[in-house]
Amino acid sequence: MKQTPLIPVLLSLGLAGPALAQNVGEAPISEAQPFTLVPQATLQNPWAIAPLPDGSVLVSGKAGTMWHVSGEQMQELSGVPDVQYSGQNGMLDVAVAPDFERTRAVYFTYVSPENALVLARGTLGTDSLEGIETLWEQTPGGRGQPGGIIAFGPDGALYLSVGDRMQPDTAQEPDNPRGKILRLTMEGRAAPGNPQADAGGVRAQTWSEGHRNPYGLAFGPDGTLWEHEMGPRGGDELNRIEPGQNYGWNAVSNGRHYSGMPIPDHDTAPQFAAPSLYWTPVIAPAGLAFYDGAAFPDWQGHMLIGGLAGQGLVLVAGDGSDQLARWDLGMRVRDVAVGPQGAVWIIEDSDEAKLYRLDPA
Repeated sequence: MKQTPLIPVLLSLGLAGPALAQNVGEAPISEAQPFTLVPQATLQNPWAIAPLPDGSVLVSGKAGTMWHVSGEQMQELSGVPDVQYSGQNGMLDVAVAPDFERTRAVYFTYVSPENALVLARGTLGTDSLEGIETLWEQTPGGRGQPGGIIAFGPDGALYLSVGDRMQPDTAQEPDNPRGKILRLTMEGRAAPGNPQADAGGVRAQTWSEGHRNPYGLAFGPDGTLWEHEMGPRGGDELNRIEPGQNYGWNAVSNGRHYSGMPIPDHDTAPQFAAPSLYWTPVIAPAGLAFYDGAAFPDWQGHMLIGGLAGQGLVLVAGDGSDQLARWDLGMRVRDVAVGPQGAVWIIEDSDEAKLYRLDPA
């Protein structure tokens, strides 16, 4: 007896089958750039940007540094903890607390000398980070691909991405923090209302799982959480994050193993959440921000994503439905951020890297 494939049957019955993600990796480069790049500072191996309410920015440096850049003035902060500066590891994300104007609190992540991803908090002084305390520490640690991106939710929780640390199987281990997005209190504990809040340990902290190397995490204007992650050989992903969902790594991927061996695609496994978009060839996405401002009205409510391998900047529809533009900047873009006044910032990934502000062309 001839068997009919499952997916067409589901579709013909009007039932939900696995989502079929759109590959935008071969979309053409946008010719016209609606912005100019205005250099602001030259920094050593910068990693992340955190805009401050006064229009200045904090920038983390992978070697274990942090700078406060205001106009043409740049101040390196003292008090930053020691990091493991090797390969993909080092000082990682930096994020200004929602109540910064009252508390001066700054959250940041780094890989410790013991190889653990650490979430920490300090107070920004005149030229230092003060009162640093560890809020969450990864156990066990790992190798590269640390993740470490911070996002503050409209629900008052802190969301933290944790990479698979180059040990892919562990992304599917529920008691291992690798390959997870965690939802924590502002003190670093499991947040109430998580899908497995009563389970204790890592399970109580987990919001979603099955992630590879998540270097972008941001909330849209409607409160939706979006994440992007680097695929293996192909298959960079943009994911709409829902509580309790498993995004499939490393059981499925729209890329291949580095050896060239295939990995089942998302559309073969409906039990895993599929990406909204993916990139093959890869762009190696790094940094994710939603635009809110008057300088670029066509960008309002849409996502800006930096590209390392893609060497540029990508504009994606705010609902994740399509890539709207992709600009070749001729440099590896490590992070992109949008300030409270609508200023757009990017940094390049280099030993001697520029911090740029984007002005309308």
